[in-house]
Amino acid sequence: MKSARLSLTLLAAACAAGGAFAQEIVLRWSDVVPASHPSVQMIERIAADVKAKSGGRIGIQAFPAGQLGSSRDTIEAVANGTQQIVTEGAANFGAWVPAISVVESPYIWRDGDHLVKAMAGPVGKAFNDELVAKRGMRILGTTYYGTRHLTTSSKNVQKPADLAGFKLRVPENDVFKAMAEAWGARPTPMNFGELYLALKQGTVDGQENPLPTIKSGKFDEVQKYLVLTGHIITPRLVVVNENFWKALKPADQKIIQDAIDAGITWQNAELARQEKELVDTFKAGGMTVVNVDVEQFRKPVVAAVVPKFESRWGKGTYEKLHAIK
Repeated sequence: MKSARLSLTLLAAACAAGGAFAQEIVLRWSDVVPASHPSVQMIERIAADVKAKSGGRIGIQAFPAGQLGSSRDTIEAVANGTQQIVTEGAANFGAWVPAISVVESPYIWRDGDHLVKAMAGPVGKAFNDELVAKRGMRILGTTYYGTRHLTTSSKNVQKPADLAGFKLRVPENDVFKAMAEAWGARPTPMNFGELYLALKQGTVDGQENPLPTIKSGKFDEVQKYLVLTGHIITPRLVVVNENFWKALKPADQKIIQDAIDAGITWQNAELARQEKELVDTFKAGGMTVVNVDVEQFRKPVVAAVVPKFESRWGKGTYEKLHAIK
């Protein structure tokens, strides 16, 4: 009797160990934006979907708000395999795919659908192939991050001349810096996680981001003016370590890819919904909303930025993407 009980105990322990082993496919997925942002909520939805469809074998851990480091840190971690997935702006992969920064250039896209269509076509495939070959990272999807606008702490900006000498926080990439310079501003690259305090303390005079990011980052608490420049429609990429991805069974790749596709569809729709409401939300909260002549902001930027980066992007690439119907 004792022997039978011992056998059952050992069998139960073995099953438990087998179950634990079966759940050891774990993906660490980082994002620099706060947990309240739809980009992170997307990760959580994908994680739940993957867990359900894999019977709990595959787990996804979300690390929002820069918990695993800056944009550069986490991209390098994915490239090196110490982290599996990251969501990041396309231009931040320009060190390995120089031409990719064109998709985050000012005034190139008409709307989010235009952006997604271009990235789903030959151009997006070419970027992916180059990123896989040069740094061992694969693009699993393109998300719509929103349309970027300016905010300022104390200056009512009506035209580019009003930005002369203005300390504008921008992401750490050359295209954004060139855009700010074309307006006469002083670009101040800075990690996203440092931005709220920098605005509060006056280290920078303002910043630029999509409306949902302004809200989730609570920048409206420390900014007085919202200037509707609509200067960049930002794509962010879901990127995975290639060796990790290739080691997965095709069936597991499909579970993850299908969940990512569904998550991106939800996130893009949610961001579009929020963008329709947030201008009024910011007004009600005390921000002054400034409607500018966008053409005044577009002309100097396109005139300066496109020629500056044409050799990197390829002659005519900006115009070709801009013309996609």
